Amino acid sequence: MSKAVLITGANGGIGQALCQTFKETGYFVVASDKVSGSCVCDVFIQADVEVLCTDSQYREDILSKVRYYLPDEGLFGLINNAAIQILGKTEEIQVEQWHRTLDTNLVAPFLLIQGLLPELKKAGGSVVNIASVHATNTKPGFVCYATSKSALVGLTKAMAVDLGAVVRVNTICPAATATPMLLAGFEGKEAEFHQLSKMHPLERIGQPEEVAQVALFLVSPQASFITGASLSVDGGIGVRLHDPV
Repeated sequence: MSKAVLITGANGGIGQALCQTFKETGYFVVASDKVSGSCVCDVFIQADVEVLCTDSQYREDILSKVRYYLPDEGLFGLINNAAIQILGKTEEIQVEQWHRTLDTNLVAPFLLIQGLLPELKKAGGSVVNIASVHATNTKPGFVCYATSKSALVGLTKAMAVDLGAVVRVNTICPAATATPMLLAGFEGKEAEFHQLSKMHPLERIGQPEEVAQVALFLVSPQASFITGASLSVDGGIGVRLHDPV
């Protein structure tokens, strides 16, 4: 059997690109999301990562399903892509929204890595956490989301040190990416979309496939000396100074 990867959040724009890219490259793709969808994969497991954080029996059931489908060689790659984005300023955020965001975007990746660590070790595998440009540079209204993604980068660094040569752990930080959700939000707002694109030094937003290709590289043997890294896939926006003049 081909090398196996688990991809969460498989039905989102980036998730579908991840599944397609790994599948086309010859990987055995185990995909998961909280609802079924149209992602390209070998096995689909319906799983809600938010529930996985709060229900230990549910978590073990999901992990058992993943293990059942893995080849004897174990898990070569775990791509933690599932996430939620709850917007609101500091005085508006409810504690339930705070916990939902941290559970989905931070606790779930930790629990999946921890729960599948024997399978990752067996394969000499690696983890790729999908964070965001908001981990380092954010804007008003992103308190929950930016905090969770910054913490995910921190988790990546700490786990890379903790796991050492056993399992590599890296992060990708995309900026605005042309997912169906993002594009729908700009429907009828051509001027705003053009302005967003021009803010990037490359004068466009990213494509989901570009994020997926970086993940493919990080999982591959070609990245064997890379761990604890955070790679920006942001069209240069993270290094641009936005002065009014």
